[in-house]
Amino acid sequence: MLFSDKIDMTINVRELLVSEFGMAEKVWQNYHQQKADPAADRIFAVFVDGALAGVARCKLHTDGNELDGVYVLEQFRGQGLARRVVESLITACGDAMLYLHSTLELIQFYRSFGFVPIQEDDLPRTIKERFAMCFGEMMGCNVCPMRRDPLLAKRGQ
Repeated sequence: MLFSDKIDMTINVRELLVSEFGMAEKVWQNYHQQKADPAADRIFAVFVDGALAGVARCKLHTDGNELDGVYVLEQFRGQGLARRVVESLITACGDAMLYLHSTLELIQFYRSFGFVPIQEDDLPRTIKERFAMCFGEMMGCNVCPMRRDPLLAKRGQ
């Protein structure tokens, strides 16, 4: 009898309820120990066989929306789960302009969703302030500001 090395896993991606935000915070303990804000956050999660594998957040600022907090637990990496959770977030939040601070090595990943690098000064004030410690040198902090314009993304530009 032949056995396949491929294991079938059930993958589910959905937006978390506010009552489930603590699960995201447990994942974020491995990623800058971020905290969820029920008044400003929409958090999306990817589950593998019922286990929380990764999260992404759409943070609603007064002057723009920010994609951040994308993190997949190490044991689940390399399976396209970050892509799945970001796709879910963009489906739900992508009708508005989205901003993010990408690490330099992930610029191409975010480009695949329609994000383009922008100048630091083109970020909304509240989103820009999150990286004030870089003193106007985000590249020196290994960070590139990016924006996804929903109109351009729909046209594939």
